[in-house]
Amino acid sequence: MSERETWPKPLDAIMLNVGDGHWLYVEECGTRTGVPAIFLHGGPGSGAQIAHRSLFDPNRYHAILFDQRGSGRSHPYLERRANTTRHLVADIEAIRRHYGIDKWIVVGGSWGSTLALAYAEQHPSRVAGLVLRAIFLGTTAEVQWAFIDGPKRFRPDLYQNFLAMLPEAERAEPLGAYLHRLTSTDPRLYEPAARVWHAYERTLSELDPGQVTLADATGPGRMPPTPLMEAHYIANEFFLAPRALIDNADRLKGIPGVIVQGRYDLLCPPAAAYAVARAWGSAELKFVEKAGHAMTEPGIMAALRDAIGRIADKVTVARR
Repeated sequence: MSERETWPKPLDAIMLNVGDGHWLYVEECGTRTGVPAIFLHGGPGSGAQIAHRSLFDPNRYHAILFDQRGSGRSHPYLERRANTTRHLVADIEAIRRHYGIDKWIVVGGSWGSTLALAYAEQHPSRVAGLVLRAIFLGTTAEVQWAFIDGPKRFRPDLYQNFLAMLPEAERAEPLGAYLHRLTSTDPRLYEPAARVWHAYERTLSELDPGQVTLADATGPGRMPPTPLMEAHYIANEFFLAPRALIDNADRLKGIPGVIVQGRYDLLCPPAAAYAVARAWGSAELKFVEKAGHAMTEPGIMAALRDAIGRIADKVTVARR
């Protein structure tokens, strides 16, 4: 039997109407008498995955997973209207109210960590604990580092390959050029750009991705959807004021938490995790050595399971 076949299956799955024409795919996993937890996927736009269920022991947790607006199995697919950070935070609250949960553990990585922080800072009384991975604060500087400055310094061959996929006239401002293409309504522009962007980002997320040629990504097959939603959020500065998540981190004080951070994460470097941990004050910062950004990097999943368990222990003690 494969590992995939042993992953927990959902108790139930629904389509939840959250207004603005959006319906969210939401699933319950584990046991309804367990410690409540919600998982926030990354991207924006990647959707919840079967592997994410494995973070939660089905005998211990009442885990909620969902696809954010426009993502995965939610409807309308790839809809960017009424799709902002404010809307997603409101959706998390709508899910909590739907299931009658008072407080829960909030788990999220990369963009999921951004959304988790935004939610917890707005609704701290509803958060029993936070487990975050690969902190991203939604700033222009972080995007510039992740897609331009970082690759220039650490993966210059890959970066030149990224440039080469653009017409020569557009290579002076590659980030703007890709965003223009990814936010276009013309599939002749956004489809090839999405394929290249996806392969580029995936390669940057791994410490040892092997040999990658971005030209290989432009072949046939399903277009990866995440770059289109990412571009929408990047173009709008993630619908966050500059430094908003750091400036409001005092609202997290007293909430127990663990930040799991790959030591060599090129997309979301450790500086952001360190800054959040200092501003938060009640969080543990756990570095995973010899790991990059992706959740599948060695040691990351185990560290997340351990962190969720330790936060759940504190929640259980608090209930007695």
